[in-house]
Amino acid sequence: MKVDGNLSASLEEIPEIIRSLEQQGYDGAGASELSHDPFFPLLLAAEHSEKIDLYTSIAVAFARSPANLASMAHDLNAFSRGRFTLGLGSQIRAHITKRFSMPFSDKPARQMRELIQAIRAIWANWYEGEVMRFEGEYYSHTLMTPAFTPEDIHYGMPKIVLAAVGPVMTQVAGEVADGIILHSFTNEKFIREVTLPAIKKGLAKSERNRKNFEIIYSPFIISGETEESFEQNKEAVKNRISFYGSTPAYKDVLQIHGWGDLQVELNVMSKRGLWNEMSDLISDEMLNTFGIMAEPVNIVPEIKRRYGDFIDRTDGSFNFVGSAARASMVADLRG
Repeated sequence: MKVDGNLSASLEEIPEIIRSLEQQGYDGAGASELSHDPFFPLLLAAEHSEKIDLYTSIAVAFARSPANLASMAHDLNAFSRGRFTLGLGSQIRAHITKRFSMPFSDKPARQMRELIQAIRAIWANWYEGEVMRFEGEYYSHTLMTPAFTPEDIHYGMPKIVLAAVGPVMTQVAGEVADGIILHSFTNEKFIREVTLPAIKKGLAKSERNRKNFEIIYSPFIISGETEESFEQNKEAVKNRISFYGSTPAYKDVLQIHGWGDLQVELNVMSKRGLWNEMSDLISDEMLNTFGIMAEPVNIVPEIKRRYGDFIDRTDGSFNFVGSAARASMVADLRG
């Protein structure tokens, strides 16, 4: 199992963080699109590291065009000497239309398939000299002159991984991506009964096998070296679960455990602005379902027991322990 750190920090801190992650033996580092752009930290990380994998986790796909994504991914992959993976996610309609002011299809999985196919068509033109003629339902790319074609192509095409929750988007990941990023707001039962079969269908459609497809999953972790830190961590995870649980698109993840009505209640509370009260509805049973709640010494064994047969890489930030214990946990997971 590969173990990654994260680059959720100011740009000024990235060089020190990435050097530390590489020295501690982490396999990769991801940058998320939250309050900052996810690509800039990775440019700095590439400059200040030698071998660690770098990826967006995730970049909002529908906020950008395929040509824009193809260009940024190429530049980062070339600059990092082949270490970059483009991690994409769809986001939900409200964010795409109201925050990014971009169109959102009634069939987002279908649009995502085409977006990734368009990126690959652009790369095929750059790397393999294929004619630039991609015409789809959502995207059209028919012009590419030598002046706009990168020359630093010796590291090859970047990989693409796709974030997905529902079975349709998950099948698309299996069909056209090199891997999948599973949302932390999922659970073992949903993964085994819904996610893995959908991946298998997608892989079959593209006539590929599982060994060439990477599954990335980082469950919520509730732990701490002191009772105080444990409770702080627990409350933070309850807040995140209640936030994600209020999203209608994630109802099936709750419903598989018989908690579908909770999604409706959380959604109503969110519209009333009752964010602090929402976490009170998250029980210890739910915490143990959507994550691992245990003493630090039991976290790694539990990750291996519950997810070890299908996870290819996971987050190993483990900020609830000191640096020595963290390094030991990372080494244990990698072993």
